[in-house]
Amino acid sequence: MSSLRQPAPRPCQSCPYRRDVPSGVWAHREYEKLRRYDAPTPEQPAALFQCHQADAGSDARRICAGWAGCHDSSHLLALRIGVLDGSIDEATLHATVEYKSPVPLFTTGNEAADHGQATIDQPREEAAYLIAKISRVRADLQT
Repeated sequence: MSSLRQPAPRPCQSCPYRRDVPSGVWAHREYEKLRRYDAPTPEQPAALFQCHQADAGSDARRICAGWAGCHDSSHLLALRIGVLDGSIDEATLHATVEYKSPVPLFTTGNEAADHGQATIDQPREEAAYLIAKISRVRADLQT
């Protein structure tokens, strides 16, 4: 499997870290993942946070731009481990550390998760549109 690519220039339209993305787009467990990166460094997940727009095993996988823009990269355990295990190269590390989002993001994973889970049981029309769009793009989500 190839290493993850650099974050996109802007977080995708369904990024759970974006303030303008409707609540309820992602599954409860996906929002819970966001919270774990707010923990003290030694308690964080070792896994890099991948953009939800590509299949899990795709060569098009990249670091989530919202994740890169929300969290303080100097405290992300996953970036440190990613360089050591070859999941990312030095250029991707540098691009992630230097990343600045052109769109407003939540300031923490907890904020993003709280927002995302607020209407998860009754997603609004905007969320349903994004869910359908993602389901068409992600082969690993299709049944």
